[in-house]
This record gives sequence, structure tokens and C-alpha cells, in this order.
Amino acid sequence: MTTPPPTAPARIRAVMDELGRDPFLPAEQRRFSDLDRPLPIGHGQTNSQPSTVAAMITLLEVSTGQRILDVGSGSGWTTAILARLVGSSGCVIGCELVPALRESAAAVLAGLDMPWAEVRQARIGTLGAPVDGPYDRILVSAGAQTLPRTLVEQLAPDGIMVIPVASTMLRVHRTAAGPVDITEHGRYSFVPLIDG
Repeated sequence: MTTPPPTAPARIRAVMDELGRDPFLPAEQRRFSDLDRPLPIGHGQTNSQPSTVAAMITLLEVSTGQRILDVGSGSGWTTAILARLVGSSGCVIGCELVPALRESAAAVLAGLDMPWAEVRQARIGTLGAPVDGPYDRILVSAGAQTLPRTLVEQLAPDGIMVIPVASTMLRVHRTAAGPVDITEHGRYSFVPLIDG
């Protein structure tokens, strides 16, 4: 069981507690799943620490029925959390570049009986899943050097993206009128975003 931070909203804490990190971790890392730290999942990737995941999802303002893109879904843990939050009337598409991680995440998700969530194989040169956009929310769990315009363009009007850029967590709000409003929310360390 993963203990979500007490500062996270009750709804997010409940989902994180229900799902835990164990099923999404390699066997040798499961004994550390309660620790609030990133854990290695192989291939140079990590499963983010619970407090960071809770902070990012809180900034995302997830509601039932939304369409969400989860970029750098890794083990599939964030995809599963987001899928529980949007419910069966929503849709969550995870994108993962490492084939072995995508396969593992897809297998865990299949066992959770959430057909409205999937993890797709990401491709170098294509960031996100533009053909299925726009999205109400985009979560990016890898650090970019600059704000990727291609992901901003995949946001629906009034959409929100949470992304670490140059080690600073950004909340990017595409207003209904079109302009983008960006706010900063602390410093974080992430594996690099590979965009081709």
C-alpha cells in the first residue's frame, strides 16, 4: 500500500491508497513502495515518488469524464490513477517509449478492469498522441528543456497540462479564448523527456 501525502485532496489520496504502487513496480522494489521517493523500474526510468504524483495530479484538476493524455507513463501507475479519477465516462491514453515498460503497464492495467485506459507505444519524433486529441488534461512525467509546443497544441480549450520544464513544475492552462497562462509550482527532478 502506498501512503499518499496528507496534503493531497481526499479524492486523490483515496485513489492512490486504493491502487498503491506495488503492482506497478518490479518485484525487488515492492518492499520500498511505501517510501516517498522515486523507485527504479528498469531501462533508466523511475516510478515517481507519491508526493510528486499527488502534487502534479492536484495541479491537473482532474474531473469525471475528462480525456487525459499521460506522457511518459512508465509503469502505468499514473495512467491508472488518472483512469480511476475520470471514471468510465472518461478516457486516459498513456504513452511510453520503452516497449518493455509499455507491455508491463498494459498488463497491469488489463487486470484492473478499466477499459477506458490504455498505454500506447510512443514513437520517437511524435510527442503525445495528436491524432486522438485534443485533451482536457495532459500529464507529463519527464523533464523537458523547453515547453513543447506540440503538447500545448494537443490541449483542448480550457485544458490544463502539468509538465516539468528545466526542473520547474509548470501548470499550463490553455484558456477558452486561446491564449496560454503558465504558472510555476516548485523545483523537481525528472528523467529527461525524449521527443525525437
